[in-house]
Amino acid sequence: MPEIHIKKTGAIGQITLARPEALNSLTANMLSKIEMALSSWESDPNISAVVINAEGEKAFCAGGDITDIYRQGKRGNFNYGQEFWANEYRLNLKIARYRKPYLAFMQGFTMGGGVGVSCHGSHRIVGENSIISMPECGIGLVPDVGGSFLLARLKQNVGTYLGTTAFRMDAGDSIFCQFADHYIPIKFWPNTIEELAMHGDVKYAINKYQREAPESQLTKIVPIIEEVMEPDDYWQLDKRMSKYSQLAIDLKNLRRNSPLSVAFTYSMLKMPEVSKDVESALGIEYRYTSRAQEETDFLEGIRAMVIDKDKAPQWKHKSLSEVKAAEVAALLLPLNN
Repeated sequence: MPEIHIKKTGAIGQITLARPEALNSLTANMLSKIEMALSSWESDPNISAVVINAEGEKAFCAGGDITDIYRQGKRGNFNYGQEFWANEYRLNLKIARYRKPYLAFMQGFTMGGGVGVSCHGSHRIVGENSIISMPECGIGLVPDVGGSFLLARLKQNVGTYLGTTAFRMDAGDSIFCQFADHYIPIKFWPNTIEELAMHGDVKYAINKYQREAPESQLTKIVPIIEEVMEPDDYWQLDKRMSKYSQLAIDLKNLRRNSPLSVAFTYSMLKMPEVSKDVESALGIEYRYTSRAQEETDFLEGIRAMVIDKDKAPQWKHKSLSEVKAAEVAALLLPLNN
């Protein structure tokens, strides 16, 4: 069975992720095919817009397929992962700069790499069961695929909170946090796409079917988030969060994550370069991911969460307080190439 379906339908180019059994996780082949299709359609006068959607109810896309990166990394072949991320980031930037409307329909989980092929688009659609998150710190990585830009541009330190705790945004939260634009009940998604294919009028199709989004529950704790995430001292973050019962679940998640990843993310999202634009953010992210297999918790995180699934990673540090600022600074150093 093909991993991805790419076709022209009337006035639109349509990309459908087709690995529902793997939560539509992205392989290197899928990334390549998406990039080629976008390049072709951008100059095609018969294509008015691009739609990306996915098969299955559980997930639009749960991230990149990183099992091969793990296997190659364990053999000492770090180039494989570095090339995967470089190609993925190039696609993310292409989507962010795409000159035609790019509509992403995100049902179920949209996480990590899934964010990279959806949330940089011009029109991002969520429905009743949509959940968007950046959970990379839980596998020893950091928010990437340009997600750091989406996080860093949020005011009141909300993005830092989302990135370090892997907070799961529902439809209302996703729109509040600017990861999505429109709420359309899932039963109307086929109608919306059909309307687009017939007429190519994005504004008309969306306005016809969109409804008022659910209220964001995250807004209720924004003042607390702003307070606990404001200081530069990530090593005191656990202590600050523990003062508030409203943050108990998210604090539990933060404590599960790689302390090194959390410390890096906390520092990265405060850098002016990251909130400047997607390209700049991707460059900063790559400083970490290109070194991830050799110098961070990444391989151990994948072993524990994806390969062995014992969910008991042995991180390099037992807590945030053990992560030295110099370690974070070393991972933020510009790359030679």
